[in-house]
Order: sequence, then C-alpha cells, then structure tokens
Amino acid sequence: MFEEMPARHLFGFLALATGITIITLFEMSASDQTIEVVFQSVLYIFVPVLYFKFYFWKQGTSVKNVVFFRGLFRWLPVVTGLVALSFMFSAGMLWFQMYILLPVAPWLVDFSNGPIPLPNSTFHAIFTLSIIMLIGPIAEEFIFRGVLLKRVIAKTTMWSGVIISSLIFAMLHVDIIGAFLFGVLASLLFLRTGNLLVPILFHAVNNSLASYMMFVPGARPDWLYILNSSEVYAEAAAYTIMLIGSALLLMLAIWRLSFGLEKKLRDEQLTKLMDSYSESEKNELRDSL
Repeated sequence: MFEEMPARHLFGFLALATGITIITLFEMSASDQTIEVVFQSVLYIFVPVLYFKFYFWKQGTSVKNVVFFRGLFRWLPVVTGLVALSFMFSAGMLWFQMYILLPVAPWLVDFSNGPIPLPNSTFHAIFTLSIIMLIGPIAEEFIFRGVLLKRVIAKTTMWSGVIISSLIFAMLHVDIIGAFLFGVLASLLFLRTGNLLVPILFHAVNNSLASYMMFVPGARPDWLYILNSSEVYAEAAAYTIMLIGSALLLMLAIWRLSFGLEKKLRDEQLTKLMDSYSESEKNELRDSL
C-alpha cells in the first residue's frame, strides 16, 4: 500500500504547493497570521489529503486498512509509558543543553524558560492548537511512518527505513535527538501493529501534553522542567539521573518493540507474495522446493 506511493511525488508536491502559496501571499501583502494559517493548511491538510486520497483510490484500497480501532486498547498502556519516557528524556536533554549554554549564552537559557503566549485571535489560537495536537500528528504519521518509512524499507532494510525516516523527521524539529528517538519508537509501533492509529495516538498525546505545558502558565511541573537558570547547576544530579535513566529505558523499549520484528515482516511479505500466486504457480513452487 504505502510501498507503492512515490515519496518523491509527495515531497515534491509539498515543496511546490507551499512555495507557490508563500510567494502568492507575500505578493498579496497578506498579514503574518494569514500567511501562517494558509501555509499550515496547505502543508498539513490540503496536499496530504489530496495525495493520499488519489493513491488510495488508484490502488483500490481504503485508509481503513491502515487506521483501525481493532486491538488499539491493548496498546494504550504502552503508548502512555512511552509518552512519559519521551517527556523525561526531552526534559533531561533540555537541561543538558542549558548546562552547556549557560556559561556562554545565559540570555538564551532565560529565553527558553520564558512563557510562550497563544495567538491573540481566538480563531488563530484554536487553529494553532488543532495543528499541533491533532492535524499535525495525523499528517506527519502518514508522511513519515507511512510513505517514507515503507518506501525506504521496500528498497533497503527495516532498520534503514526506521533510521532514515526518523532522521528526516528529527531534522524538522528543534529537539533533534528527542525527535529522532520519538520517530524510531513511532516507526516500530507502526511496524509492530500494522495500525497507523497507534503512532498517531502516541504523537497526538505527546503533542497535547507538550501544548498544555507550553501554553498554560504554571503548568510545567517543578520536578520535570527547569523553571529558572539558577536551577541548572543546583539540580544537576537529579537531571543527570533522569536523562540517563530515561535514555536507558527508551533503549530497552526500542529493543523490546524491535525484537523479532524483521522476521515478522519477512513472513508477512512472503505470505503476501504467495497469496498473489495462482494455485498452479504455488504447486510448481512447492515442487521445486
């Protein structure tokens, strides 16, 4: 399904559509808010919807084959645990970055601790939250864990697909290391379950909690995030333990999710190949073996 969707067409359409949109809006002297709303609508809604709708129609298949509720609930504890670990690792990495930057750029540390206000416009605020918490996770999982992951795996190996798709995903985020590990986990969740709804849920819950802590004053828990630069050195031991501990647990989660996965994928590929043969072809193959 995703293996037959050309990734170059998707990224080419995204680049072309967003480029034309931005140039057109600038020529029209549109406001910054209008540019942001239209740009994100093209990037996360219009192009992905048209692309996937066309290729699902072309293949004569349905999105229900990769997004379904069957078996989802037994993965909820796993998703919850991975979200918690991802937050702890990201908080530890944020502290580590502050620890390095504080002697050379204290203003940058203070800036990163400052509050992030929502847009003043109600519509703009709702739209921004919708993109971060729901629309963005859906679009990104279809693009990175759907098309890109599956296309690379089809041409190379499972781990090449996981690593390459996660690296490209990480390069589009500020927390590159955290985003890379997040991409690896999301990829393995999809490959393990065959259900894109599982990494979508993982992504949406993660972004929703991040939005809550980012935009709601006082929502950041004292024990999880550095609230002022004076804590960078004072809490070094606690954050070092949290960073190392969460990293080890994430590695353990990656190992557990990937255990036996390559064999499972090969068996599924062989089954699909055998199903495509006629009975006479299957008999000839058995005789040759």
